[in-house]
Amino acid sequence: MYTLLKPLLVREELRKKNIYAFSPWEFERLFGLSKDRAKYFLEEESKRGLFLRLKKGLYTLQTDMPGEQEIANKLYQPSYLSFEYALTYYGIMPEMVYSITSATTKPTREFDVQGRAFSYSAIKRHAFTGYQLLTKGGRNFFIAEPEKALVDYLYFVSLGKRGKNDRLSVHSLEKQKALFYATLFERKRLSHLVEDVFRRDYRGSV
Repeated sequence: MYTLLKPLLVREELRKKNIYAFSPWEFERLFGLSKDRAKYFLEEESKRGLFLRLKKGLYTLQTDMPGEQEIANKLYQPSYLSFEYALTYYGIMPEMVYSITSATTKPTREFDVQGRAFSYSAIKRHAFTGYQLLTKGGRNFFIAEPEKALVDYLYFVSLGKRGKNDRLSVHSLEKQKALFYATLFERKRLSHLVEDVFRRDYRGSV
């Protein structure tokens, strides 16, 4: 497509197509480049400040970085935002979170992007559901539904891998939907935890 790539034209082309995070392979296809030519351009322009390498094999425009939600979805796929981050996003958990937490079917991983931690916790493949596509500021990202974020979080509480927060506010959630999502994990203790959280919050609101 381009015999001589010019940084400003590349930036405008990516912005025009709403591509803000991309792999070298996607860059090759978009600009009709060989693998070596794309690799060289990405490396050189990363040094000059046009691109930022989010991780090996994933770049973004330094001047037009995606939001943290979009970065989270792109860093490790398949994944969707969940656990503490999603619970705080929906106002279910009152505390601030410092790590952007996601669910994945791949092995548990953590990445650091410009000092911000992105953590991914593995769940069972048949429980990898209950998420939705939201749009914020013109950018799209996948995040768990409120009930699924709660269940994902409580699943790891039931395993003893996360501490239980007793200040969860679940009165706006659908209990039956949460209990359905709990059955996907096939763990009785999880269903009991879900029941307990709704019972405690109901008593506290009376």
